[in-house]
Amino acid sequence: MFSSAEIEELRGALAQRRREAEERLASLEGHFEDIVEATASSNVDDEHDPEGATIAFERSQIDALARSARAELEEVDAAYERIGAGTYGVCEGCGQAIPLARLRVRPTARTCVTCASRT
Repeated sequence: MFSSAEIEELRGALAQRRREAEERLASLEGHFEDIVEATASSNVDDEHDPEGATIAFERSQIDALARSARAELEEVDAAYERIGAGTYGVCEGCGQAIPLARLRVRPTARTCVTCASRT
């Protein structure tokens, strides 16, 4: 389906995605720990502070972003598994080939554009 050079190009794109997601996750986890540490000994009533977002809201935002980064890592791992299984680039919806251009933009894609637009 794809040449070995194209597969290597896509592996590189996946590796880049992995690095970016890992860096994002590490940063978010560090920021989360900073918030927890800063509030552990604080007696601040942030729930009634008219000056801005609550600490709980900030923690919730960071948690959502961290979950997104973890999901990205899972998608990258799944793409590597599909490469190993020989099913990478095959649409899970219709069984047709996913165009190389789509995989270059979104190397974790599981479906072709037609099937992706149906969901």
